[in-house]
Amino acid sequence: MQIDAERLQCDLETNARFGSVDVDDGYARTVVTGTDADKRAREYFVRRLREAEMDIRIDAVGNIVGRWVPETADPDSKAVATGSHLDSVPEGGIFDGPLGVYAGLEAVRAMQDANLPVRRPIEVVCFTEEEGQRFGIGALGSAIAAESLSIGDAHALTDEQGTTLKTALDSIGFLGEGRIRPEEWDSWLELHIEQDTRLEAEDTSVGVVTAITGIARCAVSITGEANHAGTTLMSERTDALAAASSVVNEIETAAIQLNKKDAPTAVATVGSLDVSPNAPNVVPGRVDFTVDIRDISHESMMELVDHVQRSLDKVEEERDVETSFSLPRHRKPRDMSERCRQAVHETATEAGISATDLHSGAAHDTMRLAPFTDVGLLFSPSEDGISHNPLEWTDWEECAECTEVLAGSLYTLADE
Repeated sequence: MQIDAERLQCDLETNARFGSVDVDDGYARTVVTGTDADKRAREYFVRRLREAEMDIRIDAVGNIVGRWVPETADPDSKAVATGSHLDSVPEGGIFDGPLGVYAGLEAVRAMQDANLPVRRPIEVVCFTEEEGQRFGIGALGSAIAAESLSIGDAHALTDEQGTTLKTALDSIGFLGEGRIRPEEWDSWLELHIEQDTRLEAEDTSVGVVTAITGIARCAVSITGEANHAGTTLMSERTDALAAASSVVNEIETAAIQLNKKDAPTAVATVGSLDVSPNAPNVVPGRVDFTVDIRDISHESMMELVDHVQRSLDKVEEERDVETSFSLPRHRKPRDMSERCRQAVHETATEAGISATDLHSGAAHDTMRLAPFTDVGLLFSPSEDGISHNPLEWTDWEECAECTEVLAGSLYTLADE
């Protein structure tokens, strides 16, 4: 089974032209759900599926599925599925998402070219709105597949201009029916760029993900008293920003200490603050901020969440402020299937391609699918770890090597 590296590169370069943005360095694209760029990217993908003689269906949120049923396969058996997404962040790179989609298609074409006796159907999937840029929910397409979001609620989502998801999909001709059912798959594999430097540092071609990090998103408010910056003595202030600063420092310290103790992959980030009234001559009266906590250990995640709450109790006593806390987003870590990981490792070994275990610090569609079928996630190297940026890059040879491992792994799973 031979991967056609030129064919894969051609597909990725063609896809990169949809929503392309002129930049000084690198290659950028902006592909947001329901836009003309999204329409063109989808139409090209559908055309390439048809050329590979795959059956095509589109579900109610625009997820696209190409299905290949080899003559040697039982058409009623559970399919082995693969894929990723075609949307992007504004001025994002050309590999994040599309590599997994077109590597999946290339894997099918390689099996067809080799005339292999594949025993299960193979499906290649493009999920809608993985980046969550227009309608505010990341991995939206796979959320529908996982039934963690209803089709009706998804259709009613609106962008900043009030346009609904349903209207946006209908306008580009990709409003289908029903939903993808991952519970009907035998297994799922996703190839994605690493978005980190671990593979590059180890000079390794393929990352075999052991677990996808959980995410706890805390929403915090601290209320003090807004007052004149010149006439309010330091001893008379109830400064919400100063109180928030002490909490932020405590969160960072707690995460560092947890790293040193028994959770080296735990991270905590305060990346968004809203200061009110946000004027240079006014003591801040209120601060709203988020705390993003992630780890492959749910126990360590919750330890950091508890620390946030304890820090708020402490700052209330010490600074006479009022605080509020909520946990609007809470996803537990997801372990990858041992069966899928073994298939990847065995394929890489047979092909003489280096592979290593690592965890994923970012969420992917695969995370949504884990409760329904055996899942696996592969990483390709990212130059300098850069992603969501025009300088995002994975060498074409590395793209082909990872696609070769994906194809062999899909064949192994389909042959069981």
